[in-house]
Amino acid sequence: MVILTLQRRPASRLRRRVWMLAGEIVIWSFLIVMALIEFAPISWIFSTSLRNPSESFNLPPDFWPTAFHWENYLAVIQSPQINFLLFFWNSLKIALIVTFAQLLTCSMAGFSFARLRYPGRDVIFFIFLSSLMVPATVIMIPTFILIRMVSLLDSHWALILPATTSAFGVFLLRQAFMGIPAELTDAAKIDGAGYWRVYWQIALPLVGPALSALAIFTFLGSWNNFLGPVLYLRSWENYTFPIAIVMLNGYMGTGNRAHVLAGVMISIFPVLLFFLLAQRFVIRGIAVTGLKG
Repeated sequence: MVILTLQRRPASRLRRRVWMLAGEIVIWSFLIVMALIEFAPISWIFSTSLRNPSESFNLPPDFWPTAFHWENYLAVIQSPQINFLLFFWNSLKIALIVTFAQLLTCSMAGFSFARLRYPGRDVIFFIFLSSLMVPATVIMIPTFILIRMVSLLDSHWALILPATTSAFGVFLLRQAFMGIPAELTDAAKIDGAGYWRVYWQIALPLVGPALSALAIFTFLGSWNNFLGPVLYLRSWENYTFPIAIVMLNGYMGTGNRAHVLAGVMISIFPVLLFFLLAQRFVIRGIAVTGLKG
């Protein structure tokens, strides 16, 4: 009986390992297929940006161009009709300012709602959070009227000031601050630290993943903002990058398709770079929050 039991155990362990390996193969195969599906549109945009415009609508379509026309990117940057670099700088400046402002204001408000005690705190947070249920199109006209009343039309501040904070960012960081053990902040208070020092030196470094996630969402939303510049901007020197891509598309879509997609690829690069930089802080924040009990 003992010998039979010993023979069954290795067989069961081997069977369990085989099933685990098969499960990992299935999961990795599924992830690889999904990654290829997600990457296919971007790869097609990149390949079409290098084509001769006459090859953009071949049937059946060619996945890779027969010749690589890198001059399409140079033609976009040096376009005589569009000051592409100026539009690029305008979008980058606005996106960075809005991202920094939201990280500051949302983290301060989130820390207040999570750690400070004052009358009406939960009611104020509930009212603030209820603004997430209001569609952006509902407040579009009142926001436009307010911006016109304070004489900010045709200014980048018309895009920056309304976006300096967000209910989503406050909610996200409030939940992150609530996940910090209360013993840390209590120990800091016992040592004589004030609320500002607890927020800046203790709580804020521990919510690195949430800050990075908010930074990515905010930068992406500001960088891709098209409706705001169309509503508030009038001067050529104030236009942003999405408007430049629309100008490349031309009237009724008569623009050079390869140039349009080259502009799209240029617009992807800052977002990708920002995501890679923020991802480092996500990993670092996870390492920092690995606290011992």
